Amino acid sequence: MDIATELMINEEIRDREVRLIDENGEQLGVMSTQQALQLAEERGLDLAKIQPSAVPPVCKLLDYDKYRYEQAKRERENRKNQRVVDIKEVQLSATIEENDVNTKAKMAIRFLENGDKVKVSIRFRGRQITHSEIGLKVMQDFAERCKDASMVERRPLLDGRNMIMILAPKAVKASFAERKAKRENAVSKETKE
Repeated sequence: MDIATELMINEEIRDREVRLIDENGEQLGVMSTQQALQLAEERGLDLAKIQPSAVPPVCKLLDYDKYRYEQAKRERENRKNQRVVDIKEVQLSATIEENDVNTKAKMAIRFLENGDKVKVSIRFRGRQITHSEIGLKVMQDFAERCKDASMVERRPLLDGRNMIMILAPKAVKASFAERKAKRENAVSKETKE
């Protein structure tokens, strides 16, 4: 839930007394809600209840529309910086050939390098389920082939007729020089704005 939608403003505030903070963050003391509303109107600002659980509740003088705009801007920025991790699936079989394993491993490594997780699965058909250790060897071999780009997040487990393993991309630590360059770029962008 968004903080901006939770704030009570102006006439919505029904408390008898409030502790008032002005737009600069300085305390103006405890006063009646009517006095606080009148002061807000004189300054051309809104009275917003920012701490409703306090006794008396804490209210602040602010430009509510500007506050809502900044909140929305911050939320958009946070969403933009999020990285959604997809789970890609690679299907193997207990009787898979060497070249097929190599092809699937290359595909999985490409997914891992893009930052996605890889779900590796084997479906046992017919009587293959009685020899699940063969599937386990295939899974371990596959994990060994992908070990440079991944780490095993979930070991191979048998789930009905399927054996499932999840590989996650390795966390690549940036070198000191790369981190320093990234910080300098961020500072130069801030100074331009």
